Amino acid sequence: MSGKLNFGSVEIPLSEGAEWTKKYRDSKEVTGEGKITGYLIPLDALKLVLDQDIDAVRAYKGINNAGEETLIFVGTKLDPETGIYRDVFRSGANETAKTTAGGAVVYDTSRPVPPFGDPASPLE
Repeated sequence: MSGKLNFGSVEIPLSEGAEWTKKYRDSKEVTGEGKITGYLIPLDALKLVLDQDIDAVRAYKGINNAGEETLIFVGTKLDPETGIYRDVFRSGANETAKTTAGGAVVYDTSRPVPPFGDPASPLE
């Protein structure tokens, strides 16, 4: 990856989004009972990660202490020398940390879909 990314338009038609989610649900990655097709993300988590001096947000997949698949959000900042978006961690005292040591925090309150989905949504 080199330089600042051009993400293009962040808006796509709902019909295209419905096609994308169907392709994912039908893919080999999503099989069996308990498959996760999305995440409910509380606004509080997004506000905390966005309230940093960052260029983008990275979401890592994990399994929380309740055994649920989850997303872990980390702010990123473009390193102009390397063209890499570097993870930025905030300390528990809300100060940005350059390293993962010393009580740095990441953000998670996402919940898996299903069961936290909208059965009436065209994206389900």
